[in-house]
Amino acid sequence: MSRTPIHTDHAPAAIGPYSQAVRMGQTVFLSGQIPLDPATGELVDGDVAAQARQSFDNLRAVCEAAGGSLAQVARLGLYLTDLGEFAAVNAVMAEYFQAPYPARSTIEVSGLPKGAAFEVDAILVLG
Repeated sequence: MSRTPIHTDHAPAAIGPYSQAVRMGQTVFLSGQIPLDPATGELVDGDVAAQARQSFDNLRAVCEAAGGSLAQVARLGLYLTDLGEFAAVNAVMAEYFQAPYPARSTIEVSGLPKGAAFEVDAILVLG
């Protein structure tokens, strides 16, 4: 089974040697999205909720470039630099996903690229 890279200009370009997403069969593995504005490549201003919204917007753009949608996300990984922001991120996630919700892990990390407070990655299943 071949590995097909997915790319869209509607999400930030990769900031390292990786693809925005890779499709293998009907499964798409989405790289982490931090709250970068795709037009400027800069972090969005605002609190963790604003950062989460931009990250989910970026994730949605990559899902759409792969031919899918957030409704087809099977698993999410959430990464926060402060787990005390868990409730705020949950509230934002509820704006983007409906039941049945994807499986999820939430992990506090000591740092994220470009000083972001939030990052999300996902696995999307097409078809």
